[in-house]
Amino acid sequence: MRPLTTQDEALLAQATLGNINWSGQQVTAHDVHTQPQFRHYTELIPQRGDFGIVAEGADEPIGVVWAQYLGVEDPGYGFVDEATPELCLWVAPSSRGIGIGRSLLRALQATARHRGIARLSLSVEPDNFATHLYAAEGFTPVEGREEDGVMIWVS
Repeated sequence: MRPLTTQDEALLAQATLGNINWSGQQVTAHDVHTQPQFRHYTELIPQRGDFGIVAEGADEPIGVVWAQYLGVEDPGYGFVDEATPELCLWVAPSSRGIGIGRSLLRALQATARHRGIARLSLSVEPDNFATHLYAAEGFTPVEGREEDGVMIWVS
């Protein structure tokens, strides 16, 4: 594992596309790059506090988790407030089911604790298999946002 950098924009675009299309193609790579509701997930801005971790295989990234402070003027699907970063997690299909997602998620939670970040939010469709991972790692549904799949973790 290694820290996510601003040089990983292509990885974030790939991960965002994979996350949106988890149950079949809904958007294209072009959409991810041009539509604001997706594009902001591809932009790591350390100056606002964004951070993340990449899991690497033998010759390429096989997973990534990142947290962003998306503001009220450009909120993400899992936005709860400006003080809570929203996380995204993606694992390459060929590397799923072997604990990479859980390891990435735990590493991000540890990094959040180290940074003094008390909460993380996310959005996951209720029938997505990742819901079980998030629940097992301490994320709970946000009251009133259950239909949106918004969950929160409190350190």
